[in-house]
Amino acid sequence: MEHLPQQYRHLFPILQTHTMLASCSQSALAEPVSRAIQDYHDSLLYMGTNWKEAIEKTEFARNEFAKLIGAEPDEVAIVPSVSDALVSVASSLTAFGKKHVVYTDMDFPAVPHVWQAHSDYTVSVIPSIHGVMPLEQYETHISDETVLTCVPHVHYRDGYVQDIKAIAEISQRKGSLLFVDAYQSAGHIPIDVKEWGVDMLAAGTRKYLLGIPGVAFLYVRKELADALKPKASAWFGRESGFDGAYAKGARRFQTGTPAFISVYAAAAALSLLNHIGVPHIRDHVKTICADAVQYAAEKGLQLAAAQGGDQPGMVAIRDERASETAALLKKKKVICAPRENVIRLAPHFYNTKEDMRHAIDEIAAKTIHK
Repeated sequence: MEHLPQQYRHLFPILQTHTMLASCSQSALAEPVSRAIQDYHDSLLYMGTNWKEAIEKTEFARNEFAKLIGAEPDEVAIVPSVSDALVSVASSLTAFGKKHVVYTDMDFPAVPHVWQAHSDYTVSVIPSIHGVMPLEQYETHISDETVLTCVPHVHYRDGYVQDIKAIAEISQRKGSLLFVDAYQSAGHIPIDVKEWGVDMLAAGTRKYLLGIPGVAFLYVRKELADALKPKASAWFGRESGFDGAYAKGARRFQTGTPAFISVYAAAAALSLLNHIGVPHIRDHVKTICADAVQYAAEKGLQLAAAQGGDQPGMVAIRDERASETAALLKKKKVICAPRENVIRLAPHFYNTKEDMRHAIDEIAAKTIHK
């Protein structure tokens, strides 16, 4: 799949001078996305107002995200962040009468932060085992009293990929709703919310979705959405904007005016991803990550991710001084994303095997000379 970087690498100016491997934190900015941001700016600078155009762009972005995950547009809400999405979801569950929520120790810290703030819920944490999450853990920890199970599609620290369809089957059998954090997967791993049986899914745009901070998307299954009454809802979540009736479908989870500049960026970015096709992106990323895993081992580097299962879309390398190493790499124009004692190399469709090998060479050199 080396033709992907050959076709699209020219769209990313940063790649002319840097090795950009930080998609798990912030992807490279594509020229079409940059132009969309400039379009928003210019519309205000030269026209004074752009409300109608911004609303149209918002609906375009909604449709593109729905296409990306196999949903219908009315099943997608536009929210400021994945954290805001989960806050809104948490405010909507009282109708079910059950008070037990579970999340995993692989979830991003924002997930426990949300549930710790809701004292009316009983919360349990599903522990991983040696860096993996066997399905038996979900069988054990989800009970008949569980109203919601929160899981990450991909572990933010090392790229471990979970079988969401299998987890959804367990959750449904136990009578629990399933919320999936797809921030680390949307854009490089194909997602089909209908085929998988997902109830809710959220993803932001600044990582593999090629956008900037300020906007995220919340999918809520249409049969479920109309039964929920989120307390975290405001005029963009109302039928006409000015009356008290909830909007139909997932739109009721929306609050105030979106960050339109981020919406413009998201619309351009999602359009590019859908044009390329996420299955093609996944094949490419898997190929170069598999090569990088082998190359890192040859260089004597220790991988942080547990082996087995689906090939992660990042290569996580253990380094007790990861932030220090990342800072040194940045001086060499290699951009990666450290996290705790791990250096994460997270490529996208614009990266090559050579990018990954160059970064690994630099990490090995820094590690040896520390």
